[in-house]
Amino acid sequence: MTTFLVIAAALWGAAAGAFLPKAAYRFSVPSGEEWRTTCPGGHPLGGWIGWARCKQCEQREQSYGPPVALLSTLTALVCAALAAATGTRPEIAVWLLLAPVGVLLAVVDLRVQRLPDVLTLPLAGAALALLGMMSFVPEHTGDWPTALLGALALGGGYFVLFLINPAGMGFGDVKLALGAGAVLGWYGWPTVMLGTFAGFLLGALYSGALVVARKAGRKTSIPFGPFLIMGAFVGLLIGAYAA
Repeated sequence: MTTFLVIAAALWGAAAGAFLPKAAYRFSVPSGEEWRTTCPGGHPLGGWIGWARCKQCEQREQSYGPPVALLSTLTALVCAALAAATGTRPEIAVWLLLAPVGVLLAVVDLRVQRLPDVLTLPLAGAALALLGMMSFVPEHTGDWPTALLGALALGGGYFVLFLINPAGMGFGDVKLALGAGAVLGWYGWPTVMLGTFAGFLLGALYSGALVVARKAGRKTSIPFGPFLIMGAFVGLLIGAYAA
């Protein structure tokens, strides 16, 4: 049953990831600018999901935005790993629904160092609402009150860091931390601490590697959202296995 679930989760992730390129392209604009409404050739875009292709550019279909294969493969791997860790417990439905949004946020932040409110805030709300529903389903292994407290604690912690050093921690990271805290809190405080530590560790290793490679200085700003998301992913995997 678990093997079938992992395969199904990978297929779901591959399909969901294939619909992310257009959204990633449209959301990938610097802070303060309106979302993209045209392709690189200036032709109007329709919709927010799907492959990023324009049939009018140079009289042929021209791709733009992140590669479909990359996003599809990445989302499939994330979903398969979550399914393998969680098994048939009901909260797997929540992880599979939230995973594509996490991938989309990571891609956008890497491209333009921006975490759109229209993604981060609904992610936090959806995580808490869906986990609240899962708490009434038999055989779940998490705790919804701790998920709520985890969201408040992690969001509050990131808010303090934002106040201390606004140049090093964006307010988008604070909002993203609400959703990350919710999913980590579902499996308890040790998972929250583990996921938080993993995110900062991964971010520090990446920054250090850039400095060593002389591609960045100590004061160079890097997008932290992807590492916050990866840390939450690591914590969630370990928490699910241990539950």
